Parts: sequence; C-alpha cells; structure tokens
Amino acid sequence: MAAAGLVVLSRGLWQPPLPPPQMILVLGGDVERERVAADLAARDGLPVLVSGGSNPEYAHWLFGRQGLDHGRVQLDYRATDTLTNFTSIVDELKRAKVRHVLLVTSSDHMQRAMLVGRLVAGSRGIGLTPVEVACGDRCTPEGWRKVWGDGARAVLWVITGRDLKGWAATRFGALLEAAQGR
Repeated sequence: MAAAGLVVLSRGLWQPPLPPPQMILVLGGDVERERVAADLAARDGLPVLVSGGSNPEYAHWLFGRQGLDHGRVQLDYRATDTLTNFTSIVDELKRAKVRHVLLVTSSDHMQRAMLVGRLVAGSRGIGLTPVEVACGDRCTPEGWRKVWGDGARAVLWVITGRDLKGWAATRFGALLEAAQGR
C-alpha cells in the first residue's frame, strides 16, 4: 500500500507536466456550479461541458448571459452519479485529445469527485485541476464510506470497463444490508 502511495505522490517525477487547461467540466447537482463555470469560461475563453446539470433552457440562458454561444457549451445528461459523470464522457475527451480539465463542483463534493476523476480520467491521460464552489450552509460533508466506495467503483471500472454496482447489489445486496444494520 505504501508503494502505491509513493507512485501517486511521485506523479510529477514520471509524467510530463500538464498543458494549460483545455476545458471546464462541471458536475451537475447545483446551479451555482454552472454559474461559476460560466464566469470562468468568460474569463479564460475555455469551452464548458456540463455533466448532469440543470435543464437546457436555464443552462443556455445562464451561459448566454456571459456571452458564451451554444457552440462553447455542451450539455450532457447521461450521468446518474459521480462515477458516470466521468465514465460517460472520458473516452470522448480522450478522442478530442483533451489532457487537462478544470473540474468544477461543490466544496463538499470535491474530495469524492477528485478521487473518482483522477482514477477514471487519469486512466485516459487526462489531468484534473479542482475548482471548488462554496456551498455554505448547504454543505453536507460526505462520509469516508461514500468517498471510498465510489473510489472502489472507479478502480473496478478502470480494470473492467464496467460499473459493477448493479452486479454487486444483486449478488451481495442482502449481505451488505445486514452488515450496515449492525
């Protein structure tokens, strides 16, 4: 385990530095994330991909208010959770030769998003830079089980190319429920 930690920490020694950010990825779940991304895109001139965000009418209005035309903003509604925010788009990003993304999500979600994103996007050579959106009174800290559970799902996706959550639920659901009931 210590060896794996050293490999992760030594990333800069064995991988080339990331190029400048090429796009902004917004994980849906709070329209404030989209507002922050719109400000960043207007400031930096980067395109935006919103995964699982607000309805198209609102999103187009919000980004249009910042002067961003529809061609610079892609809305993607395939994701159902943090893992699929990444797995549904990562191969398209790789084909587009994206190597560095600004990741926009709420501060209380960033730890899990970065763990999952570093595993999934990192498996395709895509680096992430976090951009936290303050959530203030709305923050709900995520427990370690949720963070590491999604991390384990991400590792299994990288290895198998499939999300094994449904498979595990059908085979081990009763066992997991009994263990949580203790």
